[in-house]
Amino acid sequence: MEDEKEDSQNENIKELGVEEGVPETDERIQFIQIIGQIEGHAVLSSQTKTTKYEHVIPELISMENSKKVEGVLVVLNTVGGDVEAGLAIAEMIQSLSKPTVSLVIGGGHSIGVPLATAADYSYISPSATMIIHPIRMNGLVLGVPQTFEYFNKMQERINEFIVRTSKVSKEDLKAMMVKTNDLLNDMGTILIGKQAVDCGLIDGVGGLKDAIKKLNELIDNKDASV
Repeated sequence: MEDEKEDSQNENIKELGVEEGVPETDERIQFIQIIGQIEGHAVLSSQTKTTKYEHVIPELISMENSKKVEGVLVVLNTVGGDVEAGLAIAEMIQSLSKPTVSLVIGGGHSIGVPLATAADYSYISPSATMIIHPIRMNGLVLGVPQTFEYFNKMQERINEFIVRTSKVSKEDLKAMMVKTNDLLNDMGTILIGKQAVDCGLIDGVGGLKDAIKKLNELIDNKDASV
């Protein structure tokens, strides 16, 4: 029985980088890592580093349901990926009753933007980048009005979420999405470190110690107000 439990934990560490369920160590603060490409309903290549939404969502539910967990740290280094899956994870993070802090390291691109803003407070490391651009669709796209309407509604869902969970205005967000001088053969804007803070997208520039300190402050403030 003990060997089976150890094998299960080893497999979970291989897939997620964490032990099964909510780890026993440092129970006050737990963390979620969102790295690589967000994998949705379609299974990506085994050569692609992915974050699977069917793994992250149960982790979030376990943390919300645990009396021992008081705060959640979300660490992001993602190139984006499946829009529906990414937005689903972002909504789950935003709806947690526990205080949350996000930290963008490396990059928080595309659907990684709402994942970063979903937390109660967000940080970006000085050298990290965020790329804001209109949504894209791979595969066959029908050139009919319904396709345009579908894209438009999906983009609006993302924009509304970002505006609701950050300090950036809808006008500035749309302007950054349609810029043509930042990305090669594409529209969008690249923000590096403090630039993401200056435009209101992210709350502060910092690293791991800053994120953990802020999360502890949010936890203590919540306890004091109860």
